[in-house]
Amino acid sequence: MNSEELYKQNIIDHYKNPRNKREIKDNAFHGSGINASCGDKIDFYVKIAKDAVQDASFTGEGCAISQAAASMLTEKAIGKSLAELRSLSPGDIYTMLGVKISPGRANCALLAYQALSKALAAIK
Repeated sequence: MNSEELYKQNIIDHYKNPRNKREIKDNAFHGSGINASCGDKIDFYVKIAKDAVQDASFTGEGCAISQAAASMLTEKAIGKSLAELRSLSPGDIYTMLGVKISPGRANCALLAYQALSKALAAIK
């Protein structure tokens, strides 16, 4: 099995068994993203303690790419410093997904990243 096939299986696993798919209600920063072209929606939550991500989660619905990216991003975010989180780029998200994302699916892949960016903008 090649590496792209393994990444595809990982995306399907995160889609069918999302990690951290829940709302954080206490002292969490929140950002939302909607992909107008397909209707995908992500709400991303981060809870900060001592300048690091204590917890991260998401809610929402959409295609396998958007939901898997959100699930993976919550795992990637937990334990990171704010500086590390703010230094993430779209390229990091594509690397995390591990498969070639077509231009038509770029908005799906980056929806959680955009919601996280909005949550981070609210943190002083």
